[in-house]
Amino acid sequence: MYCTREIYPGLHWVGGNDRRLALFENIYPIERGVSYNAYVLLDEQTVLLDTVDRAINDLFFENIEHVLQGRELDYVIVNHMEPDHCASLADLILRYPNVKIVCNAKTLGIIRQFYRFDADARACLVKEGDTLCTGKHTLTFVMAPMVHWPEVMVTYDTTDHILFSADAFGTFGALNGNIFADEVNFERDWLEDARRYYTNIVGKYGPQVQALLKKAAGLKIQMICPLHGPVWRENIAWFLDKYQHWSSYTPEDHSVVIAAASVYGNTMNAAEILSHMLSERGVKNIAFYDVSNTHPSVLVSEAFRCSHLVLASSTYNNGIFTPMETLLLDMAAHNLQNRTVALMENGSWAPASGKLMREILGKMKNIRILEPSLTLRSSLKEDQLGVLEDLADQIAASLK
Repeated sequence: MYCTREIYPGLHWVGGNDRRLALFENIYPIERGVSYNAYVLLDEQTVLLDTVDRAINDLFFENIEHVLQGRELDYVIVNHMEPDHCASLADLILRYPNVKIVCNAKTLGIIRQFYRFDADARACLVKEGDTLCTGKHTLTFVMAPMVHWPEVMVTYDTTDHILFSADAFGTFGALNGNIFADEVNFERDWLEDARRYYTNIVGKYGPQVQALLKKAAGLKIQMICPLHGPVWRENIAWFLDKYQHWSSYTPEDHSVVIAAASVYGNTMNAAEILSHMLSERGVKNIAFYDVSNTHPSVLVSEAFRCSHLVLASSTYNNGIFTPMETLLLDMAAHNLQNRTVALMENGSWAPASGKLMREILGKMKNIRILEPSLTLRSSLKEDQLGVLEDLADQIAASLK
């Protein structure tokens, strides 16, 4: 049974939700599921903007059939060729054999890689600034390479000032009937998932997102229609500001996140003591995580949010305890920069994690490592509390 919604006169949401999927891209936990958004524009000619993941194929085609009411589908615009947005493309061609595919040259190449149908015969190639007139509406195309695949583009409806933003401005989480961001408490219930989505999916490509934001700044935007998560029609500037922070690697919050990777609890105990010392110095909103029990995607997101990181790790097989090593490599892979870091290491006979953590951090841009760092031999001793006090002083002072 179809489930659609007209979100603007003549513009219909025809997507759906997957609440059963446990891991997005088979790596990121999504306890609240995910939405796959697609849109149909009814004009003198009909336009579908993107398709969906195969998981919701049946619903998707029922939605399109209901909205079209017997009309032909003239165009499908492919803004992004990742399978969660293109898996239904071949089935769409079978159902609407006369549909034309609007895409750029890089997209066409990827379509050929995924599918065997003759994409060239039905492709309408577009490049930066090209337009498509569908009757009352004129659509223009803006290239957004590496946000977050090389073929990505966004589509802008110059008539109604609506931006179809591909994966930009998306978020994890299934829609609960409320299609619009202003119908939910986004900051309370969705921002964390939006940040985790951005930092882990797009975070590496800050300069490319900055380029897209500059292009968007020249557009009058009344609505943003992403491929995941709620549609934006109010308070758009607030969400654009979040993207400005994330893509420029500017902390949202001047606060501390403590990430502790501890085998038997002694490294964790030292980090706990430091957290209390920080609180005594007036540091508020401290976030504390056991790296072994927290998915790296959450920790990467928190590292993007906070200005200061405390990384405390045991030594393991003469290296960094593996959960912390994974986190550090993930932060580096996602291009994290412009952060202040304090380090704590532990090793019963040959502490090595501190040196190795410094080596990874040294390859990242504009990472300031506070001194002194703390080295434990199995457990924290009374005469080392002074080092922790100094470290707490350094963190508190740098926050001010």
